[in-house]
Amino acid sequence: MIVLGSVTIGMIRKGESPKGDILSIAEVAGIMAAKNTSKILPLCHPLLLDAVRLWFDVHDDRVEAHCEVSCSAKTGVEMEALVGLNAALLTIYDLAKAVDPVIEIGNIFLEMKEGGKSGTWHHPKARSVESDDKPVLQNLSGLKFAVGTLSDRASQGVYSDVSGEILKRHFSGRGAVEVMYEVIPDERANLESLIMRACERKADVLLLTGGTGLSKRDITPDVVAGMASKELSGFGEIQRQYGSRFTKASWLSRPRPSLSGTR
Repeated sequence: MIVLGSVTIGMIRKGESPKGDILSIAEVAGIMAAKNTSKILPLCHPLLLDAVRLWFDVHDDRVEAHCEVSCSAKTGVEMEALVGLNAALLTIYDLAKAVDPVIEIGNIFLEMKEGGKSGTWHHPKARSVESDDKPVLQNLSGLKFAVGTLSDRASQGVYSDVSGEILKRHFSGRGAVEVMYEVIPDERANLESLIMRACERKADVLLLTGGTGLSKRDITPDVVAGMASKELSGFGEIQRQYGSRFTKASWLSRPRPSLSGTR
C-alpha cells in the first residue's frame, strides 16, 4: 500500500492531477513492469503471461494496490506480480510527490498463489484467508445428484474414473445424496439412456464428465442439446474461464449446462 495526504487522495478519487489520472497511469505501469520482469531481475526467466490485472482500493489515508498475474507455464509468477505491484506504487509516488512529498510505501507481500506443485497457498496476513474472498462451502443437504462419466477406456477398465469420483466426493461432502453413478462409453444410445434413468430417479442435477472435446467420439453436448429444454450458456462460460487458469485446452471444451426437457 501507499500512504498519502488528504489532498492527494482527493485528486485520485476525482481522477484529476497535474499529470493526469494517477491510478490509470499506475495500472499501465504495473502491467508493463510485470511483462518485463525478466529484464529487471537477473535470474528471473522470461515468461509468456496470460493475463495481468491491477486494481486499487482508495481509503481516506492510503491506496491499497493489488496485482494478479496468471500464466500456464510450469514456473510460478510470484515475482511478476510483485514487480507489477511495486511499479504501480512507485508510479503513484512519482505522480503525487509534487503535491505531497510526505509519502510512504510499505506492507507489500504475496497474498496468495495457486497452481503448481505446491497447490494453493495463502499468506497469513491475507484478508482472503478469513474474509470475503474465502469460498463458502454451501450446504447441499436434500439435493439429489447423479454422475455420469463418458470414457471408452474407463468403461472398459483400462483406467479408473477420476473426474467422476471427484464430483461424487464434492457433492456428497456437502450433504447431497447420490442417486446414480455410471461410467459409460462415448455412445449416443448409452448417454441418452443414462439421462433418462437420472430423470426417472428424480435427480435434481445430473453431472456429466467427459465427451466435450472435438473428436468424433465426443458427443456429450450434442446429445444433451437434443434432450434439453433450455441451455444455460453462462455456466459454460464460467467453466471455460475458470479452467483456462490451469490449461488453455479449456477453451476447446464444449460444456453445455442445460435444463432437462422432461421438467
